[in-house]
Amino acid sequence: MTLYHPDTITAIATAAGRGGVGIVRISGPHALTIAEAILGFTPKKRFAHYCDFLDFEKQRLDQGIAIYFKNPHSFTGEDIVELQAHGGPVILDLLLKTILQLGGRLAEPGEFSQRAFFNDKLDLVQAEAISDLINSTSEQAARCALRSLQGEFSKQVNDIVEQLIKLRIFVEAAIDFPEEEVDFLTESNVLEQVDTLLETLNLLFKNANQGALLTEGIRVVIAGKPNAGKSSLLNALAGKDSAIVTSIEGTTRDVLKEQINIDGMPLHIIDTAGLRESDDEVEQIGIDRAWKEIEQADRILLVTDATKLDDQNKDGHWIEFVEKLARTDHLSIVRNKVDKLNEEASLNLNGPYPVISISAKTKHGLSFLQEHLKDCVGFSFANEGSFTARRRHLDSLDKAVNAVMTGRNQLTDMNAGELLAEELRVAQDALSEITGKFTPDDLLGEIFSSFCIGK
Repeated sequence: MTLYHPDTITAIATAAGRGGVGIVRISGPHALTIAEAILGFTPKKRFAHYCDFLDFEKQRLDQGIAIYFKNPHSFTGEDIVELQAHGGPVILDLLLKTILQLGGRLAEPGEFSQRAFFNDKLDLVQAEAISDLINSTSEQAARCALRSLQGEFSKQVNDIVEQLIKLRIFVEAAIDFPEEEVDFLTESNVLEQVDTLLETLNLLFKNANQGALLTEGIRVVIAGKPNAGKSSLLNALAGKDSAIVTSIEGTTRDVLKEQINIDGMPLHIIDTAGLRESDDEVEQIGIDRAWKEIEQADRILLVTDATKLDDQNKDGHWIEFVEKLARTDHLSIVRNKVDKLNEEASLNLNGPYPVISISAKTKHGLSFLQEHLKDCVGFSFANEGSFTARRRHLDSLDKAVNAVMTGRNQLTDMNAGELLAEELRVAQDALSEITGKFTPDDLLGEIFSSFCIGK
């Protein structure tokens, strides 16, 4: 991903396929000149012109609406022209071809948003929120992404950065007067300010973690022996018949994936082939793929048949399976088919692993499992102050918290104001990476390359 170049870019801004209206967007220093050639006249600023669109040879391509946004009052901060044509792919491709012939070039993924970032129209969090809003999988996620786009997350980060700057100035001023440093630092309220800062950072981290769950969700893998009810559980969670269910063992031979959400939290549910030794080459490939998915899971649901307890499964645990896991802190046992035993559905957290007793077929006890999955990651229902976040934001916040904690220890243990000042600087740089005020170029390229072409 190349960084900002002052040329003129273009792209189709609407989704692929056919529709009533399709939009082609032009941004850059020659956007108006190109528009004049296509329209045959100079458009007014912020005025919707209904007019002909002409090709490079001045032949009519289509009729539609043209709108000109003069810099800096546009999304990118540059001159922008939007051509709203009929939404057929041929028409839009012909318009795009004409713009290229007139000196434009195809935009790279996310380049419109990237230019908005470089021209200070939005910060990095807001730019990412555009992508989050487009890719929202629930109403809650969409509302939270909009709050991030409107600057809710950025404001909280910037407020903390201001606190950090003020505290750094205070501490560094003390360092400049070494003969007074000990009294100045110990008798002032520096420690109290550091503790307040830590409390604010931890609260923001907690809220950002909720935002990351809304944005990225968790990866839940359903595993177990053949005919334990894994596919029935997938269908129950998805609310539709995504997987084939039969009484024949080994019906599921490959990985099946379904995306759902629980109270706005996205879940990537993965149903796997039944785990057993098999001479069937196709089934064995499915089993190998199942183990790969298990290794990458955020949460494993080990489904067991409650009607078939044996020496390896005395308490609803499959010991052989557990022994193969590198870690077990993300494992939950689902005792399925309790309806056949006339058992009540339940959730037991007292054993080595959480055990949820349900009937996937009747959906009895499914709510226990849904609440358990939310509790496992600390997800709570999105409120009015919620916003979306990403893993990189959490990493930066964690780095900032650790830096402030280290500085606090340096102050209390050795009264080392200069070390506290350095850790405060590290924390400030970490927070600045979130909004993009201090961000490596390679990270910018990675972020914007995940966007749509027309954004």
